[in-house]
Amino acid sequence: MAAVPDSGGDDLSRPGAQRYAADWARAVRRLGFVPLSADETERLLLVHTVRLGQAVLARQFSATPAEDVGRALVEAHLTEPRVLDWSVHALGHRFLAQVLPDRVHPADAADRVAALQGALAAGFARALRNRTFSQQERIARSAWQARDAVERALRDSEARFRAVFTGAAIGIGIAGIDGQIIEVNQSFADMLGYTVDELRQINVASLFHADDAAGMWELYQELIEGKHDHARVEKRYHRKDGTIVWTDLAVSLIRHDDGRPRFTVAMIEDITERYELQQRLRFQALHDPLTGLPNRTLFFETLGRCFERAGPEQRIAVCFLDLDGFKAVNDSLGHDLGDRLLITIARRLADCVAGQGHLVARMGGDEFVILVDGGDGLDDAVGVAELALAAVSAPVLVGDQQLAVSASVGVVECPAAETSASELMKAADTTLYWAKAEGRGRWAVYDPERSAADIARSALAAGLPAALDRDEFVVHYQPIVSLLDGEMLAVEALVRWRHPELGLVGPDRFIGLAEETGLIVRLGEWVLGQACRDARAWHREFPAQSLVVSVNLAARQADDPAIVDTVAGALSRTGLPAELLQLELTESAVMGSAGEPLRSLRRLAGLGVRLAIDDFGTGYSNLAYLRRLPIHCLKLAGPFVEGIRAEEPDAPVDHRDERIVDALVRLAHALELSVTAEAVETGAQAERLRALRCDTGQGRWFGAPMPAEEITARLRGGEAAA
Repeated sequence: MAAVPDSGGDDLSRPGAQRYAADWARAVRRLGFVPLSADETERLLLVHTVRLGQAVLARQFSATPAEDVGRALVEAHLTEPRVLDWSVHALGHRFLAQVLPDRVHPADAADRVAALQGALAAGFARALRNRTFSQQERIARSAWQARDAVERALRDSEARFRAVFTGAAIGIGIAGIDGQIIEVNQSFADMLGYTVDELRQINVASLFHADDAAGMWELYQELIEGKHDHARVEKRYHRKDGTIVWTDLAVSLIRHDDGRPRFTVAMIEDITERYELQQRLRFQALHDPLTGLPNRTLFFETLGRCFERAGPEQRIAVCFLDLDGFKAVNDSLGHDLGDRLLITIARRLADCVAGQGHLVARMGGDEFVILVDGGDGLDDAVGVAELALAAVSAPVLVGDQQLAVSASVGVVECPAAETSASELMKAADTTLYWAKAEGRGRWAVYDPERSAADIARSALAAGLPAALDRDEFVVHYQPIVSLLDGEMLAVEALVRWRHPELGLVGPDRFIGLAEETGLIVRLGEWVLGQACRDARAWHREFPAQSLVVSVNLAARQADDPAIVDTVAGALSRTGLPAELLQLELTESAVMGSAGEPLRSLRRLAGLGVRLAIDDFGTGYSNLAYLRRLPIHCLKLAGPFVEGIRAEEPDAPVDHRDERIVDALVRLAHALELSVTAEAVETGAQAERLRALRCDTGQGRWFGAPMPAEEITARLRGGEAAA
């Protein structure tokens, strides 16, 4: 709030003046419209309050300041009559009580205030009257000026319209509601190759292009019927010489005063060059710059339209093609030759299916896709794929290089109602991957069941890390039994996944995924720790049994330089004696090992841990190499054991598997190794293996993999029997 001006020594109450001004401002805003903000109103009225107070206290009294205040209220647009009424009445006792303390009142203060009230009202009235007279004079003057301006504007408008109409660079035409041309300018005539007089004899309908005449006439009819006031389109016209001109056409309907359509005004601009440029740009945007084939954008636009117009029984097929080994061509011969190769392949693909109306597009890199249009089924799609492969496989001469090229093709054919564009291409990509996995120069057909299996496999792979974090894995144990007396000497630790949705999942479904993703190291370390804890519990409860726990090591674990520390740490944390732990490695993981893996095996053996070769006979079978390895046990591969069966009485006897097992057992014993036969399913197999002096057996005949609690119960049963 503004400070109260100095009163020149008169005893004027500053707080009182401020309160009075605030009351005055609130009353003014309450009683009528105020074009000022609350703070601005209060500051203005505080100045007037001070002036009135100074007038009351002046030695030489004059009511003129009150007249000035009344005039100032009008100038501030505070002209509501009730504002004047409040201001005059408040200038009485309230003013004296708030603004002027009693001790400084002049003797005639009341008379002075009364005079100020009259002067304020008089100043307010005179200012209001003068403003009214001034406004009336301005209104009259404005009316005369407006009439003159309207007349002048009409004349100017007519002149401007005539100048614009005749001199405009764009064509302007006026036609009746029947389509008959009334008037055109020279630009309109020049654009269409007619004279102005010739166009005055023509109906606009005769100028429409044949390909859009029906639609344009319908639009024109709606316009002249008054359904629209404006229309704007890009359309073609016939010139007089028969050529085509592309135009930007804007048509407006002019109505009578009663709203009835009167005539139309058309403004037309020649955009032929712009349209042709747009077409060139669109071609560039929708075609591959290297090969000139449609690109992925145009392909998906076309595919989308196929889905939109497809009937309930219509089928859609695509062939997704990728060159085999194209990266090697780029790397060895350079990208320039690689580009020339792509151009040649693209031309061949387009030529081989062009007569059938199929769309060939380049998706990027060395990937091409063929949209099979109008095919009758899978056979047609496969036929297109074979044509494409044949076209690609012909030798390509690029410069002085003759290249042998092949490709792989994924073929997808299905009802349009059962899929979408994105799902179709996703299936095609998957199928192309299958074709590449099967070798070069092949095609593969999409199989929903195989795709579902792949998806499930991917889902399992994605869920492995979280499953390990959530402790969803368990270890089951399969007994390893002496073939001599049937005593359980060891157990093999086999991991299972307690999947929240799939239930108990066997290792055949996820161990390979763990090896591919590298999670096998973490998972194997966890299995090792759990097996050592369970084995330690059995050793504590059944010390006389000396039950060995056998744990599988994946190739990646065996190659890990930290494997010795990992095993030593597990033994140390659990307190399991090292001789009760056996580590199984596949034959391929240890045969021919040199350097760090072999040193790791020797260090593991140095800890006292037993080492076994699993699935012996299916890998390198480098028998001489066994002497260099610190191995304790050989586990014969299941296929050899499966061949040892009880023969039918009249069946021909083939003892080759039995001879192989016999030779392997003799070899192992010669190297002072024990032998465990895996996959023992029948009593007859067990008897034959015992006769061949195999040491231990493992398989369904001796017990399926079971939880640790069941092994504990079996050990207790063995003690009770003893």
